Amino acid sequence: MLTKVHPILQFSFFKQCEFKIPSKGKNIYLTFDDGPVPEVTPEVLDLLDEYNAKATFFCVGDNVKKYPEIFEDIIKRGHRVGNHTFHHIKGWNTKKDEDYYSDIELANQLINSDLYRPPYGRITPKQHFHLKKKYRIILWSVLSYDYNKLLTNRRVWRNVRNSITNNDIVLFHDNIKAKENMLYALKNTLFFFSARGYKFKSI
Repeated sequence: MLTKVHPILQFSFFKQCEFKIPSKGKNIYLTFDDGPVPEVTPEVLDLLDEYNAKATFFCVGDNVKKYPEIFEDIIKRGHRVGNHTFHHIKGWNTKKDEDYYSDIELANQLINSDLYRPPYGRITPKQHFHLKKKYRIILWSVLSYDYNKLLTNRRVWRNVRNSITNNDIVLFHDNIKAKENMLYALKNTLFFFSARGYKFKSI
């Protein structure tokens, strides 16, 4: 199970995507995909507040439309937001690139961010070339696999604990499917790495 993105992948055509955030000090960049949803996102925000941790939420436009008050709460609490398309569509599976771009722009009417993360990380070289003119394309260096129902919450936490190094971008999901695994791993991540002098920052 590949939890750490290999440097070779970072220097492929994705080389202008961001996998880590170079910075001074001991920093970790937590990111959450697919929200906001009332069943999960508020719990995440409360946990982050306990540790004065900041994070980045890559939001699905349709969820922002449904739950604007949660979206606004993310921003009010000092976190960063990014675009994760309106309908959570895969770039690889979109027949017309223009349809893909339109879905992203529809989301950005609500999200208004220069950060973009392609759902599943699936984006073609052509799409990447087009989007990087307007957006910082943020991928990740640590994948928690919190969405994998075959994994226990302890295994997900171990994936994160054993993979994180300084300045890593960690991928979690604030959706219902990942909730149990993610919250367990997030609680432990905040406690374990805070005790070791790490700061949690938004991108």
